[in-house]
Amino acid sequence: MTPGDISALISAHLPGCEVAVESEDNTHFDATVVSPAFEGLPPLGRHRLVYEALGTRMGVEIHALSIRAHTPEEWRQLNKAGEDSLRG
Repeated sequence: MTPGDISALISAHLPGCEVAVESEDNTHFDATVVSPAFEGLPPLGRHRLVYEALGTRMGVEIHALSIRAHTPEEWRQLNKAGEDSLRG
């Protein structure tokens, strides 16, 4: 798996999202996902949506995945404060 593969899977599962994935070894990944689908969900619920997009690849092709999941409004606030930027 490559960061591009993971980005494509997440984007297909969460239409309209913004996603950036990074990896130094194509086994351990860092994903930042901004989606309106996260509205009203706690962090665990948001992560579940991302894991659903990756299915059985988790633990096999993807050894570890760090997820930062935000709603569009949360993302705007983080960027306004200069605290975050979409990686990728």
